[in-house]
Amino acid sequence: MCPVRRPPALPNQPGPPFNAPAARRLRTALNMGPEHVAYGMRASYGMPYVTPDLVVAWERGMVSPTSPELTALAGVLWCSPGELIGRPRTLREHRITRGLAPDDVARALGLEILAYLRMEENNDWRGTERQATALAELLELDLPDFVTVTGREPRLAEHLRSAVTTRWQAYVRPVGKIVPLDRRLLEDALQELHREYQGQMMATLSWGSGNGADASGQDFLDRIVDHFWTNVQEITG
Repeated sequence: MCPVRRPPALPNQPGPPFNAPAARRLRTALNMGPEHVAYGMRASYGMPYVTPDLVVAWERGMVSPTSPELTALAGVLWCSPGELIGRPRTLREHRITRGLAPDDVARALGLEILAYLRMEENNDWRGTERQATALAELLELDLPDFVTVTGREPRLAEHLRSAVTTRWQAYVRPVGKIVPLDRRLLEDALQELHREYQGQMMATLSWGSGNGADASGQDFLDRIVDHFWTNVQEITG
């Protein structure tokens, strides 16, 4: 594959989170090759630099299309841009997905634009609680995304790991400070999380494989936050 190059006027500016598998699946369903996609973007959307190599690079996740490129790609693939957008994870991705400019967000939160841009660049939220609440409303963040975007997920994961490996009751309050949920709901979610972890460890040990238990338990702990949100969702219906 030749090196992928964009013209100087079109740097690889961050675009929306890109769903590479969806792009590849849609192209294949249309019986199109990367060369057909590249030709369509050149001929119909005035992007003479798009080559089959660039299209393949997008589909392999090596590079992401900018917002104009994603719009053009959606046109060639006969789909909406939303079908090519993956789940946003970072502050920048949530902002771009909502179609907001950085200065719009900074102004709404009462932040200096440079301070806000540093938060985006480092993916390191430094705002106050009031600003965090305003951010959640502005970007329409659900609770899991709010915890992730505001940098609370590592601390939540730490508390959850301790809760399932020791006494879960001791971590209702610490988790509640990070996740603003009803205390009874938190108790039910943590108790179920503890039961799942301990049950998995006991089941694996019953097969007489200590190494297997270690691997199974570590995998559960690595995905502890996902397990927690799944429990919360099931409890709340």
